[in-house]
Amino acid sequence: MPRLVVVTTGGTISTSADHDGVLRPVHGGAELVSGLDARVIDLFAVDSSQLTPAEWLRIGAAVTEAARYADGVVVTHGTDTMEETALWLELTYGGAAPVVVTGAALSADAPDADGPGNLRDALAVAASPLARDLGVLICFAGVVLPALGTTKVGGPGLFGGRPPVGLVSDGCFSVTGGKERAYLGAVKEVGRVDIAAAYPGADGTAIDAFALAGARGLIIEAMGAGNAGTPVVDAVRRACARGLAVAVTTRVPHGRTEARYGPGHDLVDAGAVMVPQLRSSQARTLLTVALSLGLPVLDVITRWG
Repeated sequence: MPRLVVVTTGGTISTSADHDGVLRPVHGGAELVSGLDARVIDLFAVDSSQLTPAEWLRIGAAVTEAARYADGVVVTHGTDTMEETALWLELTYGGAAPVVVTGAALSADAPDADGPGNLRDALAVAASPLARDLGVLICFAGVVLPALGTTKVGGPGLFGGRPPVGLVSDGCFSVTGGKERAYLGAVKEVGRVDIAAAYPGADGTAIDAFALAGARGLIIEAMGAGNAGTPVVDAVRRACARGLAVAVTTRVPHGRTEARYGPGHDLVDAGAVMVPQLRSSQARTLLTVALSLGLPVLDVITRWG
C-alpha cells in the first residue's frame, strides 16, 4: 500500500456550527482521517483567512518533511486562500511525491458534507503513480487542477481558471491534461508584498503607505487591461524609485493585462511589470517567492504570470 500523509490546517472541512450557528474549525486530523489509511500531521486548525506567509513556511516545511518518507501528501485547507497556499507549495516544493491540496464547501456537520469525499479523492490522487512528479495539485469535487492559475470562482466545482489535469472517479485518478511544474526553489524567509487596488478616484495613499511600511513588492490590481489613474501611476513611479518591485494585474475576472492603452503604458514606463494572466492573489504569491529567492522579477512573471 502507498504510504500517505495528511497535513491538516483547518478550513471548512474541519468546521461545525457552534451554539450561535457560526462555523468554526473544531475537528482535528484524527477525526478527518478516521477509517482511512494515512498518517496525520495536525499542523493547526484555523480559518484560512487567518493564514499569513509564516504559515506558508510551516506548511511547506511539513510537506517537505513528510515527502521524505511518504509516497504522497495531502493538505487539507480552507478554500478562501487555498489558491495562495497551493501556489506557494508549487513554487517552493521540489520533491517527486505528489502534493494534493483539498478542502470542503460544506461544513463537517452538514447533511451533505463534501469534505469526506474530497479527502478520499485527494488520497486516491496522492497514491497514484500517475501523479508522481506532477508537483502540487488541487483536488475538489472530483476534478484535479494545477496549482498555478487556479482560483476560487464559486459554483458547484468552486475552483476554476485553468483546464483540469485529471479526474477522480470511483477512487481512480485519470490524467486528462498536461501540467508543467513551476518550481522556483526552497524559501526560508518571506518579505512583505502588498496589494493595492486601482479604481476611479484612487490616489497614491495606499501605495505610499505600503512602501513606508517596508514592502519589498506591490501588486497593483488595475482596471481593464491594466490601467490606472495618473495619481496611481505617479505613486508607482515613486515606489519603483525606492526599489520596490511592482507588478500589475487586472480586476477583470477572465481578463489579461497588456500595456496597450496610455495608462497601462505609463505604468510600465514608471517601472511596473504586467502580469499577463494570474489573479492578484496568486500574482502576489509569485512575486513573494521571486523576491525571497532574489530571482529576476520580470523573467519570473513573464514565464509564470
